[in-house]
Amino acid sequence: MNERTFDRPVFVKKGGGVMVGEIGCLADAFEFLQEWPKDRRGPIFNIAFRACQRAYDGQVPISVARDAFAGFARSAKILEDISAAMPWMTAPKTGRGGVSA
Repeated sequence: MNERTFDRPVFVKKGGGVMVGEIGCLADAFEFLQEWPKDRRGPIFNIAFRACQRAYDGQVPISVARDAFAGFARSAKILEDISAAMPWMTAPKTGRGGVSA
């Protein structure tokens, strides 16, 4: 795993809450945050952005940036619980190809 890749991605709602985007690394988080509307930025946005900067510089673990980004997404009401949205993705697999034997 790349040292700038999250241990698990953060899923966010995009495009009016219809499409789900996957934020899997610092580069994804920076891109998403830079595209976030300036009039909707606030203290939690700033915390997430600074945490990503500090993780990029090696000052804090990557998990700090991931958690800060997830907190920002939660506060902006764009955090998507992907396991609830698509339970087939997290269901245990059995047999070959996920088909019961």
